[in-house]
Amino acid sequence: MPKDLKRKLKTYQTSLGFYDQAVAAPSMKAALEAWGASSNLFHQGAAKETDDPDIVAATMASPGVVLRRPVGSGGPFTESAALPTDLADGEAKRKPKPKSQPESKSKSKQRPAEGVTKQSRKIDDQDARKAAAAFEKEERRRDAERRKEEVALAKERARRDKAVATAEAALDAARREHAAKAEAIEAERAVLDERAEAEQGRWDKQSKKLEEALRRART
Repeated sequence: MPKDLKRKLKTYQTSLGFYDQAVAAPSMKAALEAWGASSNLFHQGAAKETDDPDIVAATMASPGVVLRRPVGSGGPFTESAALPTDLADGEAKRKPKPKSQPESKSKSKQRPAEGVTKQSRKIDDQDARKAAAAFEKEERRRDAERRKEEVALAKERARRDKAVATAEAALDAARREHAAKAEAIEAERAVLDERAEAEQGRWDKQSKKLEEALRRART
């Protein structure tokens, strides 16, 4: 396995279009490639690494696979997520509700338990190696799909180039044939013009003699 895949995978999160997206990847670069991002979302502040235990657990279960949820929904990440039905409602759900003082105290009491839960749900080295292997498998699958698409595009380009070459060859042949026929017609026309000119000269001489004979006969 490549050295970069032996490292422990991390979970990265972003929001693109109508979805929050998350993926388990060995680096920010790998996450951007999985999202198909054309710019560095991390430098733009539009993406981040997350240690949310639920998101981490979901992504580590399918390393390299981009998981989604409707933007701002706060729901679980899955491979197939429905579009948000109401973005306004989604914004409302993200607004924190005022809490009473007892709830705040209760939350503060639960913090140690939450910390223990996060610690207990961290991936150990063996699970990290399994996740890295799964990520590598997913990457190979994506690479195979890209290669398949490239082969299909290359075949289509070759078919189109062959069709263009055939059409161009047919057009060139037709042009040559037309040029040859036009040249032959012009040659025939020159001969006919020459014959016509000779006939006109002969007739001029003959008609002149005959008209002269006719005038003499009338006198």
